[in-house]
Amino acid sequence: MTCKGICSRYKAQKPVGTGRYASGQRRCQICEIFIKWEGLWCPCCGYRLRTKPRNLKYKAKLRARVQEDAEKESIAINANSEEAAVELLEEAKPKKAKAKPKAKPKAKAEESIAIKA
Repeated sequence: MTCKGICSRYKAQKPVGTGRYASGQRRCQICEIFIKWEGLWCPCCGYRLRTKPRNLKYKAKLRARVQEDAEKESIAINANSEEAAVELLEEAKPKKAKAKPKAKPKAKAEESIAIKA
């Protein structure tokens, strides 16, 4: 299959400060273009789109960026869950009620002494 020119509608601009793959762009090897496309296959030629870099150096950069983003997200989720837990604890605090003392089993001991006498 060859490029039909459809991919030019989806051509992606180079992002500033981040990598192409990290920003969600995909590359078609046949059309030789980076496109902004959510599918797995090129809309133009039907070839599979690359979603990860081939170069070892850029693979390491992408891996580090993804890991960093995951850590930031987990920290944000933990902070939100801690705040929610504190709020739930404050709402769920029961009102303090006076506990009734338990009755001691003295009556049985007194009855047994009374029966013996």
